[in-house]
Amino acid sequence: MSHDNDWRPATQAIRLGHQRTAEGEHSPPIFTTSSYVYESAAQAAARFSGDEPGNIYSRFTNPTVRTFEERLAALEGGERCVATASGMSAILATCMGLLQAGDHLVSSRSIFGSTVILFDKYLSRFGIETSYVPLSDLEAWERAIRPRTRMLFVETPSNPLMELGDIRALADLAHAHDCLLVVDNCFCTPILQRPLELGADVVVHSATKYIDGQGRCMGGAVVGDGKLVGEEVFGVLRTAGPTLSPFNAWVFLHGLETLAPRMKAHSHNADLLANWLENHPKVERVHYPGLPSHPQAELAARQMDLPGGMLAFEVAGGKEAAWKVIDAMKMISITANLGDVKSTVTHPATTTHGRLTPEQRAEAGISDGLIRISVGLEEVADIQADIARGLDLL
Repeated sequence: MSHDNDWRPATQAIRLGHQRTAEGEHSPPIFTTSSYVYESAAQAAARFSGDEPGNIYSRFTNPTVRTFEERLAALEGGERCVATASGMSAILATCMGLLQAGDHLVSSRSIFGSTVILFDKYLSRFGIETSYVPLSDLEAWERAIRPRTRMLFVETPSNPLMELGDIRALADLAHAHDCLLVVDNCFCTPILQRPLELGADVVVHSATKYIDGQGRCMGGAVVGDGKLVGEEVFGVLRTAGPTLSPFNAWVFLHGLETLAPRMKAHSHNADLLANWLENHPKVERVHYPGLPSHPQAELAARQMDLPGGMLAFEVAGGKEAAWKVIDAMKMISITANLGDVKSTVTHPATTTHGRLTPEQRAEAGISDGLIRISVGLEEVADIQADIARGLDLL
């Protein structure tokens, strides 16, 4: 369908990308087909050679997936999006497409535990070395860069401590050393933060989280320009096949339709909950970028439209106390997933970051008393009451 280039993000998320078929459908259909029929042998040859655009094979060309890719690319301000089977496969495809043996990667310490395992256990097998630095220490980033450094990788806000990286400053640093800046934008989505506008080269997503919004499907995405993403990352998808299914793409399309109002509502609820927790006598510390007490509150206000729906808080007494608080909750779901309309809780030290060594968790600031909350869209008073049930036991 034609569209107005001046559409705002909330409108783009609802209207962009859908090319109506001859059936005149109002909602984007699911194209559940593995292959496509050509008008002639010559057309088939032209499609496979790249001389003619069009569908070839659903491992890497599918109309439903393409609609999702076009819509998310527009929201992020990128030229191309490559959708993948999961957020982790999005990161893997990015690294495989943009790095080679002998390259060096600099990452913040404050990233998802599975990403650390990917970098340390698997990329290292292919001659790619990773160094870790404190997320907000720009001088440490610069000291870590070597002649063979090709990529800086940052997750901001971080998981689970909600620490921020200065995207514009990191982009300037990366480009000064002929490196790429890759930003995991899962916690914010393009509704709250647009890294490409701040100078990042590539954005990765776990669409499983806020883009879906109801915990239904797995998926990921990589967004950037026509060369890095449209050719290099796409080439990995085409050849290796970490493919997003048409059904999941269809679910994510409908998730995008409500992404803007949901992200605003998540942020509203999280802000109220963070302030309540900060004033609770049994809570030692709250990690939330919307609080004035957050050490990077000024950066959050400058870099993010709203502070998001994720927060973490610490209680005294280590794992035993944290588990007591979590186990007393009756409404909030104990699950490591996030970005759901339902509030969820997890104990990072023994779940999302449980595969890290104690030393790695200590370096990342993940204490045994840390509890992470993905704040849902229930009434805030009900969320507070459910958390208070556990805090009152301490």
